[in-house]
Amino acid sequence: MTTLEDYLEKNADRIDKVIHRYFGDVHGDLFRASAHLLLAGGKRLRPAVVILAADAVRKGSSDDLIPAALSLELTHNFTLIHDDIMDGDAARRGVPTVHTVWDEPTAILAGDVLYAKAFEFICLSDASETAKIRAVKMLARTCTEICEGQSMDMAFEKRHDVLEMEYLEMVSKKTGVLYGASAAIGGILAGANPVQADALYQFGVNSGVAFQIQDDLIDLLASSEASGKDRASDIREGKQTLIAIRARERGIDLAPYRRALTGAEIDDLIARLQDEGIVEEVRAVAVERATIAKQALSVLPDSEEKRLLAEIADFFIARGN
Repeated sequence: MTTLEDYLEKNADRIDKVIHRYFGDVHGDLFRASAHLLLAGGKRLRPAVVILAADAVRKGSSDDLIPAALSLELTHNFTLIHDDIMDGDAARRGVPTVHTVWDEPTAILAGDVLYAKAFEFICLSDASETAKIRAVKMLARTCTEICEGQSMDMAFEKRHDVLEMEYLEMVSKKTGVLYGASAAIGGILAGANPVQADALYQFGVNSGVAFQIQDDLIDLLASSEASGKDRASDIREGKQTLIAIRARERGIDLAPYRRALTGAEIDDLIARLQDEGIVEEVRAVAVERATIAKQALSVLPDSEEKRLLAEIADFFIARGN
């Protein structure tokens, strides 16, 4: 029986080879900038969801859908380039961000190149024209929702009254819908019926929400070495995470923490949040979303791929623990 770790590693290797084939020897600053983060590696989780969803719908080789799997990775990287510009981040995946190596205008255009290429690669998949049209339509709607989610996230930083319902809508758009599209597009291109495609979409969205909530916990609780970011950066930047919302509801003022913090100050804050039960409550919301995601898979026939999809949802909420 294949473990999830082995599957993800093999899938990442397969996607990396395709990335190097198409982007490993590009010329000109614009195309080198567009390939910069792609070539820096990554777990390739979204391509894995595409392929697993396709294989959970039909038996056979998934090689014909590798271009579609790559298109979701291109979409993800397009959003990362633009996010790094908006957030002013200097590093990602252990390398300097695109706008720091080149400049902001080049980075914006590099993201735009990946955005356009994503649609081209979906069309290179070996599937019916009708299925490809549905997949392209879904990806276009998804990109719109990602932009809306990012806009909401930025607007929330200027507010102190964000509700939990608003936060969950924001993360479902900023993070969830791309996982939803990954699963549904894989299914659609493999011939999923409407019920299966919708179930795969719900699986992806809820998994993605769980992923983001766990990310918020990792930002607060994990060491800088483990998370790849400064500890408690969300708190310092005034991000309206579920942690911050629950803290405000309990009367814990996080405004004094919007500055450079010592390790001891972060530890004290974590202890306060844990004493109030906030950390466990937030973790429980992530677990609930992962459970909903796995339940959505019940419409699919039992298979190795269905099992691995369910394990991905569990993996999303186990990271950093």
